[in-house]
Amino acid sequence: MREANGAQRIWEIDFLRGLAIILMVGYHLLFDLGEFSGVKRFLGFSTDMSSVTWSAAQYFFAGLFVVLSGISSTLSRSNVRRGLRLLAVSLAVSAVTYVFDPSSAIYFGILQCLAFSMLIYGAAFEKAGPIFCAAWGALVLVLGAALPVLKRALAVRFDWLLPFGIHSPSFSSFDYFPLIPWLGVFLVGVALGKSAYAAKRSLLPWRLPRTFVNAAGRHSLLIYIVHQPVIMGVLYVLGRMK
Repeated sequence: MREANGAQRIWEIDFLRGLAIILMVGYHLLFDLGEFSGVKRFLGFSTDMSSVTWSAAQYFFAGLFVVLSGISSTLSRSNVRRGLRLLAVSLAVSAVTYVFDPSSAIYFGILQCLAFSMLIYGAAFEKAGPIFCAAWGALVLVLGAALPVLKRALAVRFDWLLPFGIHSPSFSSFDYFPLIPWLGVFLVGVALGKSAYAAKRSLLPWRLPRTFVNAAGRHSLLIYIVHQPVIMGVLYVLGRMK
C-alpha cells in the first residue's frame, strides 16, 4: 500500500476515507430513491433527506472526507498537479449534470471545493507549519459561521462569489461546498497531517490486513464519479424512475 509520493500507505486514512465514501454513496442512494422513484423507506431507512438527522449525517460524511483530503495533501508532493487534475474532472461533472438536467446541475460541488483547496494549499500552505494552518482553518470556519448574517446584510443579487459561499437567494446546486467554510475544514486536516502524521506513517502500532473499505478509500474519486450514473442507470433499467 503506497501513497502518491511513494511512501507506505497509511491504513487508517484509507479505511476512514473508504468509510466516508461508502456512507456518502448510501446517502445518495436513499436520496435518489426518494426523489426519483418515490420510495419512502429502503432497508429500514427513511428517504426523506430533509430531516435534521440526515442533514447532520451528510455534513459528517462530507466533513470526514474533506479532513482526510487535507491530511492526504501533506503526504503528497504534487498537490498543484492533483488539484488541476481534480478541477478538470469536477468541471466535466458539472457539464454532464447540466446537460442531463439543468435544474439538478452541480455548481462548485465537493470535487471543485477539494480541487481549489489543493491548489491553495500547494500555493500558500505547503511550507507552513501546523499551527499556522490550524489558525487559518479556524479563521475560515469563523467566517463561515458569520456568513449567513453577512449575506443578509449585503442582500446579494448575483452569483459571482458563489465559490466563497456568497450568492443570490435564487441560486441552487445539487451539490454545493463553498470554500467558506469548507476550506477551513480542509486546513484543519492539513494541520493534523503536519502534526500527527509528520512522520508520514500510520499511527497504529500494528499492521492490519487490507479490507474492502480500504480498497474503496484508495479508489474514492472513481467511486464518487461513477456512483450516481450507476444508481440512476439501475433505477432506469428497473423502471423505477418517476
